[in-house]
Amino acid sequence: MQVLIADELPDVCIEILEKSGLKVLNKPGIKIDELKTIISSCEGIILRSGTKITAPLLENTDRLKAICRAGVGVDNVDVPAATKKGIVVMNTPEGNIISTAEHTVALLFSLARFVPQACASVKAGKWERKKFTGFQITGKTFGIIGLGRVGRQVAKRAAALEMKIIGYDPFISPEVTAQYSIQIAKNLKEVLSQADYLTIHVPFNSETKNLITRNEFSIMKPGVRIINCARGGIISEEDLYQAIKSGQVAGAAIDVFDVEPPVGNKLLELEQVITTPHLGASTEEAQFAVAVEAAEQMADALTGKGFRNAVNLPPYNIEEYNTLKPYILLAEKMGSLLSHLPLVG
Repeated sequence: MQVLIADELPDVCIEILEKSGLKVLNKPGIKIDELKTIISSCEGIILRSGTKITAPLLENTDRLKAICRAGVGVDNVDVPAATKKGIVVMNTPEGNIISTAEHTVALLFSLARFVPQACASVKAGKWERKKFTGFQITGKTFGIIGLGRVGRQVAKRAAALEMKIIGYDPFISPEVTAQYSIQIAKNLKEVLSQADYLTIHVPFNSETKNLITRNEFSIMKPGVRIINCARGGIISEEDLYQAIKSGQVAGAAIDVFDVEPPVGNKLLELEQVITTPHLGASTEEAQFAVAVEAAEQMADALTGKGFRNAVNLPPYNIEEYNTLKPYILLAEKMGSLLSHLPLVG
């Protein structure tokens, strides 16, 4: 079986795959025309964010069994199209959790103490101490939307900074959040109305697109500061721009945008906005960890050891998979048979 590595991964990933008996095509930065040709000969594909797997591409393959994204977001993979083809899509949610949480805290401090603006001022030959008088974060209320792996790690660090933490996540249990000193909000409005600083850690999908718009900004405290290290599109950029111009939002730290790079984006014109170029998971440690995790997951998937972190399969452990495997194979064969039977009636 053959695995295509479509984006840059460390050499150890090739070693992991080959040790499992898999053939590896290492083609980081592969162009779309070549990908169209190669994809039909592969059982697996590992990618980062650079390669996009679209529905038209998936029409060209019947051998592909698994796609693994070295990272959390799978928005560069057409998951519904893959599911229709019976292709399992996996991500690697563990490897970059700490890096993203640390970057969120870095942006929190930058917002509170105007670090980027002050640095630029000094480098321009100025000494504007009064202009850049900042704010302590101790005792402030930190609102966290999304209490998954990253959100909880952010909460853990915020608690150490003696912040009051209020969080909202309709899918998380109180037993889990109790370990992180998080006050659980009953609804999104409760978080928005109390937060001095607000951070977002939810995936981008049809339910979270434009989760924060003009209506949500109107609920927030005047002077709130917002951080987004999750995904572009969760916050309406136009509405954020207007909220900052009006003074409702005092500042924003943005690591992700609707369109990247954000050429011509009006938010970049505002002094109250600090930005980084999608650096949340960009540490050497995180990039290495998610790449190794992706290779190990792909090796397990294609050698019959089960699927881990599949986004289009129900979650189960290896023992459960071994029990379910005969039934999964039977369902696949029945589906294949049905697709070849003539329609009746």
